[in-house]
Amino acid sequence: MNKVVCPECHKATEVVVDHAAGDMVCSECGLVLEAHSIDETSEWRTFSNESSSNDPVRVGGPSNPLLTDGGMSTIITKPNGAQGDFMSSLGRWQNRGSNPDRSLIIAFRTIATMADRLGLVSTIKDRANEIYKKVEDLKSIRGRSQDAILAACLYIACRQEDKPRTFKEICSVANGASKKEIGRATKFIVKQLEEEMGMSMEMGTIHAGDFLRRFCSHLGMTNNAVRAATDSVKRSEQLDIRKSPISIAAAAIYMISQLSDDKKPLKDISRVAGVAEVTIRNSYKDLYPHASKLIPEWFAKEEDLKNLCAP
Repeated sequence: MNKVVCPECHKATEVVVDHAAGDMVCSECGLVLEAHSIDETSEWRTFSNESSSNDPVRVGGPSNPLLTDGGMSTIITKPNGAQGDFMSSLGRWQNRGSNPDRSLIIAFRTIATMADRLGLVSTIKDRANEIYKKVEDLKSIRGRSQDAILAACLYIACRQEDKPRTFKEICSVANGASKKEIGRATKFIVKQLEEEMGMSMEMGTIHAGDFLRRFCSHLGMTNNAVRAATDSVKRSEQLDIRKSPISIAAAAIYMISQLSDDKKPLKDISRVAGVAEVTIRNSYKDLYPHASKLIPEWFAKEEDLKNLCAP
């Protein structure tokens, strides 16, 4: 209610707004001050049971060009407090109907769940959905593990968006699919899209720096240690070290950790990076002779390098 001067009462009175009729009525004398006014507030269109203050969506969900109907279909749900099974039956009957996009919706929902668990941005989820839609249109994934196919689509999307994740990270959210299955599915998808559709599935080159900051964050390393590890990894690219980028990142973290006040155990680095301790030691063995070139001088002096463990 607002206070305005009523022309009938000639005094400041409270005005009641009737949103249904669009009228503004004086609370003292009942005079209609304004009739059929236009409500300029937000129009809530999600039809949810929540109040408008908790559901800030005006026009419903966005359309999805990957679906036949654009994702604008109607879903029948049972309202809160409803008695009987009539509404539930309507929902079951609707689900039993022929929906050509039903399998796609389930797949997109699974990809979104995996991406959320990994903390991936929406662009990666959209790219993974596009890849799966193209593979599904080829009708060549029947008989293969659905979880492995979806995980592989997410892995490829991460690579193409320059935000790569390790197979072990993808495997941790892949609903039981193994690293071997995801690897096979990745090769299968790349081959199918390149041969059948003539698409270029360039996934970019993986660098150790793509994983370094995330590993350091999980280990709780200081900013200076992260900077030093980042510089060391960049300098290692100028050397001929034939190890995987993930192993090099883990070995660089292990090397910097030895020179830090807050040392990290090798088993913790192995757990975060998803690399065996033996593999990290072998990569560290290749980095150790070049320690003076890799570790920045502002982080450790020449005499400090003597504190490094011999491989």
